[in-house]
Amino acid sequence: MTDELMTDPAVRVSDAQEIAPGLLVIPNHRVALVPNIGIVAGTKAVLVVETGIGTVNAEQVLAFAADVAKGRRLYLTTTHFHPEHAFGAQVFAGQATYLVNRAQAEDLKTKGPGYLEMFRSFGGPIARRLDGVRVPTPDLVYDDGYDLDLGGRTVRLRPTGRGHTKGDQVVEVPDAGVLFTGDLAETGQFAIFPWFPPHDTDVSGVGWLAVLDRLAAGEPRVVVPGHGDLGGPQVLDGVRDYLRELREETWRRRDSAMGEAEIVAEVRALLIERHPEWVGQEWIERGVGCLCAEHA
Repeated sequence: MTDELMTDPAVRVSDAQEIAPGLLVIPNHRVALVPNIGIVAGTKAVLVVETGIGTVNAEQVLAFAADVAKGRRLYLTTTHFHPEHAFGAQVFAGQATYLVNRAQAEDLKTKGPGYLEMFRSFGGPIARRLDGVRVPTPDLVYDDGYDLDLGGRTVRLRPTGRGHTKGDQVVEVPDAGVLFTGDLAETGQFAIFPWFPPHDTDVSGVGWLAVLDRLAAGEPRVVVPGHGDLGGPQVLDGVRDYLRELREETWRRRDSAMGEAEIVAEVRALLIERHPEWVGQEWIERGVGCLCAEHA
């Protein structure tokens, strides 16, 4: 078992940081399978972005958010269906309104059970965190976008189309210039490609690049990535540069009729040499496989 799978994915709510008035982030401190979690407050309601993996993490997040809300209404949203982002949502039932985009709701329904089984198979602390977890069902599902009025602050929930998953959404807080990207962006690691043919092939390197182009055009002041350190627009630029690099190096070799195994070996060695400090090297092979299957 890898060190990553042996690490307990514990959310540490005591480390929450206020990055703008009424907007807090519980940082993941680069711990595997811990997302950056947002708490966005208005005068009438508070929105939680992500739950952490499992009920114990989610209970801590809910308690923290309730303390911030002090009686104000609670909402929950998640950026996509993966377990560390959404598989604690059952704890919020009856306490908060859980709303997501339709493609994400479909991912939860169709893929959620398989991902729950897969993550439990990792054993150790991850399986323990998932004890008693059920795949959540949202309370409210929207189609083209949703403007959530928290009172004096409107948060924009926007589906992005196919990228890291089919059901990605971003969460924009326009008055603060803050953008929550989920796993469309990470820092300090290779981009996460959940490319698991034939069971899950929804990730699209081509679509992901197009999404990042659109997000970068919005010029956010602060980008909260799914995992890793917060930053400015350079967070989006860094992921976009890497995905272009991965695409170009993969397609150049694919178009020269190299076999996929040989492409993986060459591209992996090249990108590790260029980014020796990044974690998540296992995702390079998945990214190459995805891009080998996509056409220019």
